[in-house]
Amino acid sequence: MSIAQAQRNVNSLDTDIANLEKKKAAKDKECADLQKKIVAAQKSASKTSSQATLKNKLRQIASWEADLAKKSKDSADIGKKIADKKKKRADSSLKLQKEERSQQKKEEKKNKALLSSYQARIDDLQRQLRATVTPLATPTCGEELEEYDVFVSHAFEDKEDFVDDLVAEMRKLDLKVWYDSDKLKWGDSMREKIDRGLSKSKYGVVVLSPNYIAEQKYWTKAELNGLFQVETINGKTILPIWHNLTKKQVVEYSPIIADRKAMTTASMTAEEIANELKDLFSLTEGTK
Repeated sequence: MSIAQAQRNVNSLDTDIANLEKKKAAKDKECADLQKKIVAAQKSASKTSSQATLKNKLRQIASWEADLAKKSKDSADIGKKIADKKKKRADSSLKLQKEERSQQKKEEKKNKALLSSYQARIDDLQRQLRATVTPLATPTCGEELEEYDVFVSHAFEDKEDFVDDLVAEMRKLDLKVWYDSDKLKWGDSMREKIDRGLSKSKYGVVVLSPNYIAEQKYWTKAELNGLFQVETINGKTILPIWHNLTKKQVVEYSPIIADRKAMTTASMTAEEIANELKDLFSLTEGTK
């Protein structure tokens, strides 16, 4: 039985009990009124001297007493129904509590599994990063020595309608941007290049979109996991941007990143977001 069904049963029984108690109260009032009439008639009969009048009053009293007996029985029957309904209500309430506890345990188990999944992602990425420490520690050219202000993590499908413009605006503000369009060349190892870009960047701008969070997107997941790993070492690193995405979709994809304050293309242009990033760098450099 579901929680909703158990709750409906409890509510239905509450309604039945209330209606029965109302009926019993009406019957009890009728009984009380009859009892008053009988007492009054008995007093009046004791004072009359007319035999005809006495017989009429006794007949009336007998009729009222019969009616009183019937109504008293009706009241008692309703009382039994109320008691039965209350017992069923108690049983239904226990079932509802049991279903609620069961549902709570399921939710706790689901949340625990979700957190374990994220921890597993981070642990897996940590192993990957450890495996690439040696080649990154021995640079062989000027590019490997270069450091970046921003690593842009995005889905390829979002380049034309937003990401290219954002990168252009950031570069206008003299921010050093690692962007795969100009860092990956024919024949390059994507994993090696991305790992190097992640490790050499101060911040990671993550353009979250329906394309980014699609189930089949391996590289976007790998990049985000890498940024989470860098955060465990360097502190705050991930700067999310929501692009054509709702809060619900972000929460379903990653509750951790959904908790971060984010810029959104629904209300900001690429230029405005780039300026916000520049202000962040200015503020950070000013506190050093």
